[in-house]
Amino acid sequence: MQRFNVLHIITKLELGGAQKSALYIVTLLNKDRYNLSLVTSNEGVLIPDALNIPKINVSFLPTLKRTIDPIRDFLTLISLTRFIKNKKFDIVHTHSSKAGILGRWAARFAGVPVILHTIHGWGFHDRQNLLMRRFFIFLERITAKITDKLISVSQSDIKKGLDAGIATADKYTLIRYGIPIREFTNCKVNIKKKKEELGLKTDSPVVGMVAGFKPQKAPEDFLKVVAVVKKVFPETKFLLVGDGILRKKLENLRNRFNLKNDLVFAGWRRDIPQIMSILDVFVLTSLWEGSPISLLEAMGCALPIVATSTGGAQETVQNGINGFLVSAGDIQAMAQRIVTLLENKVLACKMGQEGRKSLDFSFEIKYTVKQIDKLYQTLADRSNLCQATSLSF
Repeated sequence: MQRFNVLHIITKLELGGAQKSALYIVTLLNKDRYNLSLVTSNEGVLIPDALNIPKINVSFLPTLKRTIDPIRDFLTLISLTRFIKNKKFDIVHTHSSKAGILGRWAARFAGVPVILHTIHGWGFHDRQNLLMRRFFIFLERITAKITDKLISVSQSDIKKGLDAGIATADKYTLIRYGIPIREFTNCKVNIKKKKEELGLKTDSPVVGMVAGFKPQKAPEDFLKVVAVVKKVFPETKFLLVGDGILRKKLENLRNRFNLKNDLVFAGWRRDIPQIMSILDVFVLTSLWEGSPISLLEAMGCALPIVATSTGGAQETVQNGINGFLVSAGDIQAMAQRIVTLLENKVLACKMGQEGRKSLDFSFEIKYTVKQIDKLYQTLADRSNLCQATSLSF
């Protein structure tokens, strides 16, 4: 069997959808067909997970950071180009905005035959400074020209890219996020014990969110929603799973709203299926999104969802069927929807079951990886890699 040398590049292995997806792909791709490598920064809670994946080569690039730094980014570009050229990669597949730009140009300079990028949500959005937004769109436009295929996890990101003049429709392909569905649908957990482990009163309903503490996810809005819901359901407890640059601000808000006994900051967790299983309502307050993988995880655990109507969330949550969608930043509307679900347990249960039922085979991670594999083979054939591939590694 023809074997291809494939490199995946991602900026930082934090606990997010892009990172989980990238690790799922390199874990499940056929190791008899691909020599797999991963390059990332030397930071991130998922680094141990990457190092434990069998039969992949993991390399760390400390200069690969999210923030824009022309000198550091130039050094990263040089390092990546040398690395890719030395390893003779046949396919380079990038994830996330910074790694997506630098990684694709490094692949181009190194003469890689096949270059792909997965859009886990664009790096530009409506809440940016206009000049910064235009700059990011410009970078994406010119980099799309050297990209063989743009993989989108949502229809909304394809539309957003086309509206911004980034490539033509034939360059995009839709491959949605997948999850290991059975890990969520068949999760076994002692709910009382897990609540006690997290410091939650065992007989109280729990409303939770899993997200990084960064502006995109608007965790401050979650705390504002909590303060409103508490006035109606004072016995409710709340759980925020994640961490990030807004941690101190959130701690100050928790104190200001007098929520220290009601809201638990759980930090980054590896037991997400078990965490989801103790919740009564799942919430997501994002201001912009690609396609939140946490919504699929919540659906797998049969949770009713209250989320903002941003990006791919609108393609996952059917408003009024498996959850509620509200406008980003609308604290009162989100709080009211949560109250509705806490008041009406029959409705909450029905919505949760509808969400679980809608997780068909197309959301199974093995199906996602099968689509990636098929795309690799198609692009390899188109680039005549089957005749030209070097097996040295």
